[in-house]
Amino acid sequence: MATIEEQIKEIEDELARTDYNKKTQHHIGKLKAKLARLKDEIELRRSKGPKTAGYAVKKSGNATIALVGFPSVGKSTLLNKITNAESAVAAYKFTTLTVVPGLLEHKGAKIQVLDLPGLIKDASKGKGRGKEVLSVVRSADMIILMIDVFETNVQILVDELKTANIRLNQKPADIVIAKKNRGGITVNFTTRQTTLDEDLVRDMMNEYGYINADIVIRENIVEDQLIDYISGNRIYIPGLVVLNKTDLVNDAYLRHIGKRLKGWKVIPISAEKEVGIDGLRDEIFDALRFIRIYMKPQGKEADLVEPLVIKDGSDIGMVCDAIHRDFRRNFRYAQVWGRSARFPGQMVGLEHVVKDQDVVTVIVKR
Repeated sequence: MATIEEQIKEIEDELARTDYNKKTQHHIGKLKAKLARLKDEIELRRSKGPKTAGYAVKKSGNATIALVGFPSVGKSTLLNKITNAESAVAAYKFTTLTVVPGLLEHKGAKIQVLDLPGLIKDASKGKGRGKEVLSVVRSADMIILMIDVFETNVQILVDELKTANIRLNQKPADIVIAKKNRGGITVNFTTRQTTLDEDLVRDMMNEYGYINADIVIRENIVEDQLIDYISGNRIYIPGLVVLNKTDLVNDAYLRHIGKRLKGWKVIPISAEKEVGIDGLRDEIFDALRFIRIYMKPQGKEADLVEPLVIKDGSDIGMVCDAIHRDFRRNFRYAQVWGRSARFPGQMVGLEHVVKDQDVVTVIVKR
């Protein structure tokens, strides 16, 4: 009987030689599901084997960012420019041999930035300590894909992240699966599908061991999105693309790079010359979806110097959690001044959603 590795190779070869069209999409969907399951299985076996020395990083601040890029693109220089870190910088590859953390303070937010060893092709298979690097990336709140003007193939980095089950700038598909004791697999689509049909969904779920279940798919998706959801081990992380060393080329060359990177939001900088650094700080803050709340103790002036930094969409209950765990339990009411209030000093409950630069007073039981 073929080993898992041999089965994976056979499926990959068959997928490579099979054209995707209406007649083959069902067969390809089943192959993709089986391939993903086998890869998950082999990774699970490896995780239970002997442990290798990894990178231990303690998260701190309001969020953690991972700098991901090829060797010598300027990650260490950037870290030193935007944080309080002192990461080794040199003009040769693999200067950074461990994870170097730094703290970026911007608009009241404290953001941990991790300078990681350079990522190379097949890092997800362990090359260049890639697995250890990617394990750190998986725990980040945001990824900066850093490239320079001489190596702009960002897709290599994206593919390595994808192989490591990291999905960049995506979100889980809107799917609900409920297991049941009998009745087989019932498939319900609430919107028209352009790729999937009921038979294909059933077959793909069977590959993952689902025999009896109800599945509701609420958006138009492709096979890979269904596989990601069924697998349940995918990580969804926002990311930015930063193009470094722009001072070394002319505007015409930059426009050429822009065309090659069409579809990506690219932030051009020169870390060494500190060009574009302030804009990058703003982009990081916005991409993390932070807002600032100013706390006003009852009967006193609001603290407009040190904001409380929380995620956009947070409510008063989340504000309470950010202050102290007892605040929610002892909560009476809150008063709000700012864009989320219908009038200054509006009295609100835990479910009230705050907006950027609101002023908030929280009243608790004595």
